[in-house]
Amino acid sequence: MTIQVQFLPDDITVTAQAGEPVLEVAKRAGVFIATGCLMGSCHACEVELEDGESICACISGVPSGRSHITINLYIDPAW
Repeated sequence: MTIQVQFLPDDITVTAQAGEPVLEVAKRAGVFIATGCLMGSCHACEVELEDGESICACISGVPSGRSHITINLYIDPAW
């Protein structure tokens, strides 16, 4: 199942497969998501879905069951 993934605030949309790693989708779209540990422990890669759910992009796949998702990128000056 293909899903349209929109990255904000850059307003970039790319097509992805359900379950595809969020970091890979972002990279393919030319969107930078900061990373740290790549295991979900440091939360450097934390992003927010449109429903307010926060996920670690390094360990999360594109959720299934929807045709479109919006991912809000945080900007953390400490990283």
